[in-house]
Amino acid sequence: MSDRLIYLDHAATTAVKPEVFEAMKPYFTELFGNPSSIYSLGRTAKKAISEAREKVAAALNADAKEIFFTGSGTEADNWAIKGVAYANRKKGKHIITTAIEHHAVLHTCEYLEKEGFEVTYLPVDENGLICTKRLEKAIRPDTILITIMLANNEIGTIQPIEEIGEIARQKGVIFHTDAVQAIGNVKIDVKSMNVDLLSLSAHKFYGPKGVGALYIRKGINITNLMHGGAQERKRRASTENVAGIVGLGKAIEIASNNIEQYNKKLLALSQKAIEEISEKIPYIKFNGHQKLRLPGTVNISFRFIEGESLLLMLDMKGILASSGSACTSGSLDPSHVLLAIGLPHEIAHGSLRISFGEESTEQDVSFLVEQLSLIVERLRGMSPLYEDFVKNEGRNLYV
Repeated sequence: MSDRLIYLDHAATTAVKPEVFEAMKPYFTELFGNPSSIYSLGRTAKKAISEAREKVAAALNADAKEIFFTGSGTEADNWAIKGVAYANRKKGKHIITTAIEHHAVLHTCEYLEKEGFEVTYLPVDENGLICTKRLEKAIRPDTILITIMLANNEIGTIQPIEEIGEIARQKGVIFHTDAVQAIGNVKIDVKSMNVDLLSLSAHKFYGPKGVGALYIRKGINITNLMHGGAQERKRRASTENVAGIVGLGKAIEIASNNIEQYNKKLLALSQKAIEEISEKIPYIKFNGHQKLRLPGTVNISFRFIEGESLLLMLDMKGILASSGSACTSGSLDPSHVLLAIGLPHEIAHGSLRISFGEESTEQDVSFLVEQLSLIVERLRGMSPLYEDFVKNEGRNLYV
């Protein structure tokens, strides 16, 4: 294994920024009070939570009273979807989502189907985009919720959230968006986007793991997911993770202030990777929309390649990447996202997700492309399918 590590999996998780860690440290030690306590140490912790809530609200153009802290983005998704479903089941039991959502959404919807709810899974096109006309036609009198992610975690495609929100608002349907992958990469305004609920998670934008938040627009009827104490204005029981919440607030403040400069850097690195990989490696396909996408995410399918072997050989060279969502990396099944955009199983299995971050450099891209081209050539050299393909002069070329 190489002594040099190049981390290219920022879509899976990010390191905690030093300034975020410094902001958190006092709340592990001298400022450790329980926010529910009335003495000074507790009041200090409670004030820190309030300040973090203000920072999250400012990043989303929301009111601080509309922000509720959770233990993760997954919890926020579960709360939003189950909370709306149970609170509105007398109105209807129909939910609309897409085939490419994160499993935090898909598995929650599947659970609700067992509870008697009906779910419509909208298809996407070859770029991962939904058809808003199809969405509008799918809405029924008993539709109570539309839940569609802002940006896909595997291929980076950004959905037309503002248009989706406008349709939902016109039809009187509650709209939730999983923005876990988008925060820090996309400017978000819950008002202009017509969003009713929005989920986020700190570890995706250089904050700590184990803390997230759910935006709930004032007036939205939603039941509680957690029961117990009166924390989070009686909406989410459990003693607050003060240090984590402080870290989330600091991280989202930094991300919001630096978003344009950060995106410019990531886009430049992605374009360099796309151009150089296209030039050096044949028989590949870039997945996801090439314009309406997260600036730092590049998803590539390599024909005649098995994705796990590719990842392991990259790892031996000190390059850390992913074949898709880190949450399902242990699965032998191909990515549900890649299958949904029309890739056959054998092509979907040979996919690689590269996601750049703040510390990524042009030198990292050059080293990646150099090693990737050598590894792909080596793996294809062991494939009898590739040998036959070359002998037939590339007939039935996939890309």
